[in-house]
Amino acid sequence: MQNIAEVLKKNGQTQILDALNKLSGAGYEKLKKQIEEIDWDGLSVLIRDYVMHKPVTTIPDDLAPASYFPLVPKDAEQEALYKRAFEKGVELIRDGKVAALTVAGGQGTRLGFDGPKGTYPITPVLHKTLFQYFAESLGRVSEKYGHRIPWFIMTSELNDKATREFFQAHDFFGLPKDSVQFFTQGFMPAVDYSGKVLMSAPDSIALTPDGHGGTLLALRKWGCLDRMKELGVEYISYFQVDNPLVPVANPLLLGLHALENSEMSSIMLSKTNAFEKLGNFCVTGGKLQIIEYSDMPKELAERTTNGKLDFIAGSPAIHVISRSFIERLTKGGKLDLPWHRADKKVAYVNADGTLVKPEEPNAVKLESFIFDALPLASTTIILEADRKECFAPTKNATGVDSAESCRAMLCARDARRMDLAGIPVPRKADGSPDCTVELSPRKIFDDADAVEFFRKNPVKAPERGACVAYE
Repeated sequence: MQNIAEVLKKNGQTQILDALNKLSGAGYEKLKKQIEEIDWDGLSVLIRDYVMHKPVTTIPDDLAPASYFPLVPKDAEQEALYKRAFEKGVELIRDGKVAALTVAGGQGTRLGFDGPKGTYPITPVLHKTLFQYFAESLGRVSEKYGHRIPWFIMTSELNDKATREFFQAHDFFGLPKDSVQFFTQGFMPAVDYSGKVLMSAPDSIALTPDGHGGTLLALRKWGCLDRMKELGVEYISYFQVDNPLVPVANPLLLGLHALENSEMSSIMLSKTNAFEKLGNFCVTGGKLQIIEYSDMPKELAERTTNGKLDFIAGSPAIHVISRSFIERLTKGGKLDLPWHRADKKVAYVNADGTLVKPEEPNAVKLESFIFDALPLASTTIILEADRKECFAPTKNATGVDSAESCRAMLCARDARRMDLAGIPVPRKADGSPDCTVELSPRKIFDDADAVEFFRKNPVKAPERGACVAYE
């Protein structure tokens, strides 16, 4: 108790000590545990640098667009490389060198949904959840290439219990239970504009997730890196839970990553406009980094050469990361990534125990981002992808990047695959499907699977306005 008191007084957080002194029993133990898990000296430095002073993003003078492997090979030599890379990627999966990692710490609040985002029903016909869609896809890839891909799912303190219960209730969607491992991301206290840590309840500090950059340290903390090493996993396919269109294991990206001796590799999408809300892949000082769309100067964002944006490469947060790279970055149990400030409305309990719900931002949340590990890698590569085949984020209920647009993209991708398999899909004047179709990821992972599935299971073409699922 004396040590806690000294630490809190030294760091100017006596309001937390006052709250602790009012408690007893389970409440006391709960808050005491939270206090002990926080690096208060380190937090004081962050409060000084990120709360009391608002950081200004400086754009390096030598900032240049990042180079990337194009979607379509530029010549015969690159075409041969892509072929070798794809075969290498398949080999890595078959040899058990690949694990999937899904970041799933968020809730479905913006979707108007009460529960972990991964439990949100997303498919257009059968309303499979995001978790089910990924589970079935991983099941198919494992079957297709002859090796079970282990799946690591990062939850948060907020949704970990509900996520585990959801998987239990659905018998892990047919996956072996021991092939799925959950772990929770770290947290940071919310800090008001005077530099004081807020309380969310009389017995709890206002804690917020530490961002997807915290994934790397959490992998070490929860023993996931050790587990991967035991399994022989060397490469991690990283993606976010709100993007069901993403290939859970991309043989081409995996193979290029390995052949190029990359430590961290990324998918890029050609931006639809200068201000699309995707981070910009850039190079400075010979190192790859991402400049957030909100930080990119207008003159650079709009700069073109021959009518094409110079900074065309946008990040959809799809990566392959070497396990050895994460081990190196987190050696000693710490990870030095820069922090990012977010001004938020944070409900809190005041000294009288009254819950206050502010109408304006009143506090700072600090987050780290996984893409800030890119400059720390010895070698990086970027591969261009077709957004219609890999990027349908589910962030809002309607409009842009919504459940609505995601379902339309899933339907469009599946309709294209049906056409490829010789099952013509009725189209509207704009070329979009004039019906709703859904192909099971448990049976169909890629175009080749679609052709084979319909060869073995011939069906009639769907009628206009039809709503059909193929399992």
